[in-house]
Amino acid sequence: MTTETKEHIAVTRFREFLRIKTVQPNPDYEGSCVFLEKYAKELGLDYSVVECVPGKPACILTWVGKNPSIPAIMLNCHSDVVPVSAANWTHDPFAADKLENGDIIARGAQDMKCVGIQYLEAIRVMKHQCKQPLRTLHVTFVPDEEVGGQEGMKLFVKMDEFKRLNIGFALDEGLASPGDTYKLFYGERAPWWLTLTARGKAGHGSQFLEPCATIRLIKTLNKFFAFRESEARRLKYGKKENGTAFQLGDVTTTNVTILKAGVQHNVVPEVASAGVDIRVAPTVDLQAFKKQLEDWCAEDGVEIEYVNTFWDNSTTATNDSNVWWTALKSVTDKRNIKLDLEIFPAATDSRYVREIGIPAFGISPMNQTPVLLHDHDEYLNEKVFLTGVDFYVDLLPALADVPN
Repeated sequence: MTTETKEHIAVTRFREFLRIKTVQPNPDYEGSCVFLEKYAKELGLDYSVVECVPGKPACILTWVGKNPSIPAIMLNCHSDVVPVSAANWTHDPFAADKLENGDIIARGAQDMKCVGIQYLEAIRVMKHQCKQPLRTLHVTFVPDEEVGGQEGMKLFVKMDEFKRLNIGFALDEGLASPGDTYKLFYGERAPWWLTLTARGKAGHGSQFLEPCATIRLIKTLNKFFAFRESEARRLKYGKKENGTAFQLGDVTTTNVTILKAGVQHNVVPEVASAGVDIRVAPTVDLQAFKKQLEDWCAEDGVEIEYVNTFWDNSTTATNDSNVWWTALKSVTDKRNIKLDLEIFPAATDSRYVREIGIPAFGISPMNQTPVLLHDHDEYLNEKVFLTGVDFYVDLLPALADVPN
């Protein structure tokens, strides 16, 4: 507890972190680094900073284990948060106000500053208990996850400084759960952003001009829409091999997000284009799917550009062949926590970690909590937050003490 307010020190540090405006598109990464360096000194942790690109720091707080030669554990948190529409909030989104019922309202309360502080506060407890882990623990705070990680984790995992961390396993973010369970994410859909461009004859709108750019584009988009509808049906009616219903992460979503064509009503445009967001399920053969898309486009003479695509949809095993799963499951069993095993429906930095062969799970210990990431009045109750700290007090030693 802090002496001034009798507030738990973990809650105080959480609220302090929430007040740092690491909001895109201009995150206060400098303020975040200052806070984390001070925090590292408070907890007796080593502290270092790696700039993925100038002005985009990855902060690393390290607790050296008993055997630093064996692969370490990475406890990852992204330090940036998404923008806010302050007029739609009942409280200042960066004040971290705490209501009488313990709800802490702030941008980043769920996504995901809570988890970063829970890691560190669990380490505080472990140090007080004189529980030095076998493996080294690296708590990483990385930039730019909320804008795709292109200048964050994507670059960080390729740097020599990351390789020297000798990571054997990683934890990252999950989602809140409205029920009693914790959601555990063992994989992600591969995000593909495409631009489709059709070309044709330009001329007066009173004619039948062929080829017509807009018709070409619409014909191709209709194939994407038919696929979208088939996947929507699979989500609604499909079952997994174990008989459970599909979740969103188990199917591939397709959405047209941008449409461009024409300059005025009576002029047939020469060019028509569409932006498409596809999230490819882990069960899909990515190369075969790529060929299918290209075939659809080729049938109507439409060009396809891969604006931002991810070419790995590997998953982390959730069975006894995976020692990290066994360790995690032993803790959740001990705490009587039921896990919902899911594919993350969007994208997190874990995809870059799995891409280089490091197993990773995404979990945010927030149950009995509505999912409010990126929403107005994002909040987390302090009791749920503190229960999450206790969860990591059990989980971190279980993972760190996995024999080599």
